[in-house]
Amino acid sequence: MFAGLPELGISNGEDLKETLTNCTEPLKAIDQFQASTAARRLVKEIFGLIFPQTENGILLPSLQSALPFLDLHGTPRLEFHQSVFDELREKLLERVAVIAEGKDEERYTKLEELLEKSFPLVKMPSIQPVVMRVMKHLPKVPEKKLKLVMADKDLYRVCDVEVKRQIWQDNQALFGDEVSPLLKQYIVEKENALFSSDLSVLHNFFSSSPKTRRQGEVVQKLTQMIGKNVKLYDMVLQFLRTLFLRTRNVHYCTLRAELLMSLHDLDISEICTIDPCHKFTWCLDACIREKFVDAKRARELQGFLDGVKKGQEQVLGDLSMILCDPFATNTLVLSTIRNLQDLVSQEALPRVGEWDPGLADWCLTVFPLRRLVQTALSLQDSPDLLLLLRMLSLGQGAWDMIDSQVFKEPRLEPELVTKFLPTLLSFVVDDYTFTVDQKLLVEEKIPVTYPSALPEYFTKFLQDSRVACEMGLYYVLHVTKQRNKNALQRLLPALVETHNDQAFGDVFLHLFTGTLTLLAEEFGSEDFCSAVFDGFFLTTCSSRENVHRHVLRLLLQIHPKVLPTRLETLVKSLEPSKQASDAVRELHTQLVDKLDSQKKSPANAAETTPMELPVATPALTPSTPPPVASPSLSS
Repeated sequence: MFAGLPELGISNGEDLKETLTNCTEPLKAIDQFQASTAARRLVKEIFGLIFPQTENGILLPSLQSALPFLDLHGTPRLEFHQSVFDELREKLLERVAVIAEGKDEERYTKLEELLEKSFPLVKMPSIQPVVMRVMKHLPKVPEKKLKLVMADKDLYRVCDVEVKRQIWQDNQALFGDEVSPLLKQYIVEKENALFSSDLSVLHNFFSSSPKTRRQGEVVQKLTQMIGKNVKLYDMVLQFLRTLFLRTRNVHYCTLRAELLMSLHDLDISEICTIDPCHKFTWCLDACIREKFVDAKRARELQGFLDGVKKGQEQVLGDLSMILCDPFATNTLVLSTIRNLQDLVSQEALPRVGEWDPGLADWCLTVFPLRRLVQTALSLQDSPDLLLLLRMLSLGQGAWDMIDSQVFKEPRLEPELVTKFLPTLLSFVVDDYTFTVDQKLLVEEKIPVTYPSALPEYFTKFLQDSRVACEMGLYYVLHVTKQRNKNALQRLLPALVETHNDQAFGDVFLHLFTGTLTLLAEEFGSEDFCSAVFDGFFLTTCSSRENVHRHVLRLLLQIHPKVLPTRLETLVKSLEPSKQASDAVRELHTQLVDKLDSQKKSPANAAETTPMELPVATPALTPSTPPPVASPSLSS
């Protein structure tokens, strides 16, 4: 309790024990001990209660008349001394803060002198807060003191983060031990969000605004740990790069961007001004907030990319990592689709109701094909679209760039613009043709067949090109949101084999299962169930646990709409293996319990609450044909 007193020349308990052991007159010895200036601090805490008549150690004559009054009230001297000590300590703490916040040029010298005098008592609980407060306000604590704090686990645990920063900046391993649990927690939180039991189109993984996301516990703690320390910021970025390379987990890219913007929110100019990615990330953050890259911001982003000077190409590694963030990818792809929509709708077509039936064949042939050709040609002349594809390509190539340390923008494949995107537009033409055919031929009762074949090169693009695969997956989400089951069934077979199995990644499956709830009624059809489950999910369900979990999440939401015979088969197919995780077992158990409950109370099961669905753009179906003049690709 009184560690450090001998170093200051103050007698401690051992000295008093020795004095009382060797003396012949204990009361006289105690008087001498109390009279010693060096011993007053100890006597004040120990002997005030036992010998109230003697010198109490506080040299304030005006208190002498008050002490007998306190004695009459039965107030122990120890309690009195302790209250005075606590008050003095609070005053000292306030004084330390005033000195530190002042403008006196000697303020740090004064604090260093106070630290030198008080540090030997750092392990004394009553003095420790003063020592810690002094170190907190010193911009540079003496190295010797830092080493002593670092070597003592108890002192290290209670010292302020301002002191720890000075320890961490020269001890990367220790800093890594502090940061590692936070990074693991961040990844777990992201994965939990992707496997949320709440399947919704309106409230999904991408619903939160960037500013809301960076108010999360992990980002705030990391921001506090870094403070204004550039060296610690660089360490965290290196940790994130290393973990991204080791795991390929894109959530580390999200954290890289969120951390920078969190420091931006606090106006930490010491870091923001030296991070070459700051302005680019700031502009991109605004685009993510709006879920769209407008023309003005597109020019700003292009200026940042074009402004990377020779010899500074390494910054492309960080820029690619920021663009690899799923939230950035989501914004870029949605913006690309919207740009395609604008290009398609540049030339107005006559509305369906104005068409002369005699000109139907000519209209169906000439107008869609001419629109497709014109759009394909205009794709190459759209700077905003080309920039979006450029940034998508840079983001999708982040891992390769950082791994190879070859900091060069990946070459944008010409076929992506000349073949792949026009193919996506051809699917739109097929949808309109099918819709108009149904409207025009309904009186003749001629059956209309929706095209089922896919161009071979479209499937090959999904397998070989990262950017094409990302675009293709978002187009699937688009047609699903439009409740276009024909287009979905046509495209699903192409998703079984995609680049790096992106179609079976958690981000896409999270969005896909959410949008499938809009087609819940269609799961009453065996053909649709076969296309979705047999043709897609179950192809890898047994070998990929994440797919297994997403299918169970979907069934928990739509099981009242699924054919009973099909549902029974699915429950058996999805039964967890012995090696399955607890998460899979728990989801399967929930599904079985729900079905058992439904069987026991069929009346309640029949009265299932309808799902709350958002108001969507009219689907490309025969029942609600859209105006041909304004094809929509927006998501």
